[in-house]
Amino acid sequence: MELSLQKKILENPKLYQHLKQNSGWIKILNRNPNAFKDFEEAMKEMYKERATDKMDEVLDNIDLISTFLNAMK
Repeated sequence: MELSLQKKILENPKLYQHLKQNSGWIKILNRNPNAFKDFEEAMKEMYKERATDKMDEVLDNIDLISTFLNAMK
């Protein structure tokens, strides 16, 4: 694996954890360093860090608060 990829992975604890849990990515990244973008996307999907996941969480919180306020009436 290229040293620049290793450095990026080691600097980000979530990327490193994802690599440890899904070791098949080591072989993929060794053969094709350009797959790093796919690796990052897979990590974001696993840890729910995509923009859509964050929006869903905000909407769920708003719904919870509104339900709570309606129950208080």
